[in-house]
Amino acid sequence: MKKPGMDLTGLDLTQPNAARVYDYFLGGAHNFEVDRQAAEKILRVNPWLADAIRENRHFLRRVVRRLTSSGVRQFLDIGSGIPTAGNVHEIARQTAPDATVVYVDIDPLAVAHSQELLTGSDGVSAILGDVREPGRILADPTVRALLDFDRPVGVLLGGVLHFVPGDVDAILDPLRTVLTESSHLVITHAATTSTVKTSGRFTMDGAGLTLRDPDEIRAMFDGLTLLRPGVVAVPEWLPEGAGGTDPAPVDSLSFAGVGRKD
Repeated sequence: MKKPGMDLTGLDLTQPNAARVYDYFLGGAHNFEVDRQAAEKILRVNPWLADAIRENRHFLRRVVRRLTSSGVRQFLDIGSGIPTAGNVHEIARQTAPDATVVYVDIDPLAVAHSQELLTGSDGVSAILGDVREPGRILADPTVRALLDFDRPVGVLLGGVLHFVPGDVDAILDPLRTVLTESSHLVITHAATTSTVKTSGRFTMDGAGLTLRDPDEIRAMFDGLTLLRPGVVAVPEWLPEGAGGTDPAPVDSLSFAGVGRKD
């Protein structure tokens, strides 16, 4: 479901773009030389970043599979970037072919790329939206057409809230309120107790990270049942293949948690 008529007039396609830089870190093909150069410059200062982003993507795969196995068939991915290199709808449809997904991003270029990539994919779309305006996202006609909030929905906030300074309850309250029974809220967030030590203040497109401690991240799930293993470093959230031996420790910038509406 492609949303027509997005006006890209005035946008400078010769400048690096955060969504395409992230795509490069993930090994995707939807980036340009200017993005690759910007990515390598960032890595020289923050050499941990590519691994941290890939760990977040591994977590996304695990959590989407968990949610589909528990009956979730609808996903709202806010701050999605470009849905490539292991995107939500492809992961979900491996076990739930009827899954529907709406991707939301603040970047018009990311949304335009997404709409092109999603052409011909029924039940999947991308819209322009700001996480700081959850009411507008929830009221968007595309969201309302594809997602039924009277049935379980998985709301994904992967690596987006740490770009919002101050109190995030005004963002989370409408999202937690709209969730019906068996819906889930998924959050990854840069943490003060991370094993990764950043070199100065990391920024992306001028937005700096607001690091929060695990208790602050845990509070984001108020009113929901926090699923095991709770709020933990991203690689420690139900790693695949965990069993007889402990997995090798992996540096992680972000912590993750999943809350269920009961």
